[in-house]
Amino acid sequence: MQPKTFFTAFIALAFWILASPSIAQLSLPRFFTDHMVLQRDKPIKVWGWAEAGATVTVRLAALETTATAGADGRWEATLPIMGAGGPFTLSVSKDSQTIKLEDVLVGDVWFCSGQSNMYWPVNRSNAAEAEIAAADYPEIRLLTVPSLMDTRLRDDSGFTRWNLCQPATIPYFSAVAYYFGRTLHQELGVPIGLIDATWGGTKIESWMSPFALMDDPELGPVVQSTFGLDLQSTMDSIRQAIVLWENQIDDQDIGLAEAWQAPGAFWEGWEAMNLPIPWEYAGLPGVDGVVWFKKNVELTAEHLSGPLSLSLGPIDDSDITYINGVEVGQTFKAINENRLYPLNPQLLHPGTNTITVRVKDHGYRGGFWGTAQAMALQTSQGPLPLAGEWKYKVGTPDSGTRPEQVNPNALPSVLYNAMVHPFTPMPIRGIAWYQGESNADQPYYYRDRFLSFIYDWRSRWETNDLPFVFVQLPNFRQPFSKPQESGWATLRESQALALSLPKTGMAVAIDLGEPNNIHPGNKQDVGYRLALAARAVAQGEDLVYSGPVYQSSSIENGAILLEFSHIGSGLASVHGREKLRGFAIAGENGRFQWAEAEIVGPNQVRVYSDEVPNPFYVRYAWSDNPGELDLFNAEGLPAAPFRTDTLRVPWQH
Repeated sequence: MQPKTFFTAFIALAFWILASPSIAQLSLPRFFTDHMVLQRDKPIKVWGWAEAGATVTVRLAALETTATAGADGRWEATLPIMGAGGPFTLSVSKDSQTIKLEDVLVGDVWFCSGQSNMYWPVNRSNAAEAEIAAADYPEIRLLTVPSLMDTRLRDDSGFTRWNLCQPATIPYFSAVAYYFGRTLHQELGVPIGLIDATWGGTKIESWMSPFALMDDPELGPVVQSTFGLDLQSTMDSIRQAIVLWENQIDDQDIGLAEAWQAPGAFWEGWEAMNLPIPWEYAGLPGVDGVVWFKKNVELTAEHLSGPLSLSLGPIDDSDITYINGVEVGQTFKAINENRLYPLNPQLLHPGTNTITVRVKDHGYRGGFWGTAQAMALQTSQGPLPLAGEWKYKVGTPDSGTRPEQVNPNALPSVLYNAMVHPFTPMPIRGIAWYQGESNADQPYYYRDRFLSFIYDWRSRWETNDLPFVFVQLPNFRQPFSKPQESGWATLRESQALALSLPKTGMAVAIDLGEPNNIHPGNKQDVGYRLALAARAVAQGEDLVYSGPVYQSSSIENGAILLEFSHIGSGLASVHGREKLRGFAIAGENGRFQWAEAEIVGPNQVRVYSDEVPNPFYVRYAWSDNPGELDLFNAEGLPAAPFRTDTLRVPWQH
């Protein structure tokens, strides 16, 4: 037997032994509940477990069929195709046992997955209060998959249930998935089932099946060596070690013992650090625990004549902040929260005042990580900038690094095994995917991974043309002052290459991000654009679902003429400018300069620069954050980032 064949057989055997539920009683997967949605226009599959050889009867509306449980106790029944409709009762019976599911609809089911931007809930996105109040769609049904890892293939999820979409159930549901499903429901008029299977900060490898990775030279041995590992006992032991480590931090803090926050505390000789910056990038790599920061600020009587507040921007993870030795505020484990503390003017005085910030990092990145503008002492005379040089000293030099919990990125396939595999027997309309941020450190490598991933999931659902729509990464971080290489731009290119596969669609979000927020609040437009792609890819609708896409180029009279597809009613400058922003141009040497660009035809843009008289290449929106862009189609959809060159990028191996 070949190694690959043996491992496949081993996985199947372990699947039966380790991951199957008790089969003494008639049962269904936990996600078969009241209010669920079954896929229209495809044979309807219902499955579960009973004792071997048992005959199970399944009824849905006027349809009825039977199935026999195999030696492993699993049975599967297939009902004929149904159109959209309901509500129905789904009943499953064996002898005297009957399971009834009420209020079952038949419509379109979408499996919505990815990392934190797909997870990000409605109540933390733009216009949350109004959106929640208006979320009354009884034919949109919501299912949240519990966040679980497993080195074994599971055939059932954790405990969950389907809910009607209403103000009480939508606040913590995926915003992108909801706005995506809402648009589809409004446009198609059929019930929509949304399955939210997400985990923040995860790499694509955690979502790939072991079958897809077994031949990978790097990850295949990991999959094989860890298959069946008891993760729960390992995680319990590490969790206890983390609690012990965190409890010891305050006891080990020299700064607390010596009262470094006190007005007379000695801090001559402390090291300097220019803030804001995570301290791992400023001389303290691998430091977890407590670091103290101090800065003097000079005030006048005029500064103290009105309201005062201290703004420090976001801090990772926790802080206690003092002025002149008196605590003015503290925030615990809120890495995205801007620290804004109102001040009692009596705590300050004309002359020198000392700000002290005790920062506790509970693992991974630590310190100040917002913008320079966010760090200021707000006075009636205007803000006093606080960015720049601060003094610092490590308060817990002997704490060591925080014990690292087993996380999905440590082991390949663990999210697929626990959160995806249980659903693969279930017919669905398609997959909606939003992920990539956590793979941006290897953006060129992602192109092969992403293609393999799509093939993998289609294979698991046994549907080679299963519709697959995805969100291209939005703009993030501060714009570059001059053209340069970009990991995020390279990853966007890797994502776009997946459009070479049939039945795929991409929602461009290059205009929807925020420079200082990796979780931008505008999820409405993301969901809407994703739904446009789904309508074209899954429904075959003839509509403008994409912004302009680069097609070809030619060099004419010292300029490069670009031609685009997906122009809709024509190319447009969305902000009304004649000169389009975001273009860079280079000669044969590959040294890019900012370029002039203008629309010269329904599908053409002319790009040129006096600094590059003999141009060879053009790049558009080739940056982590290209800033405000102008090139859209008349239907209001943005052009996708691109490059005309195939020059080697730093991440290419």
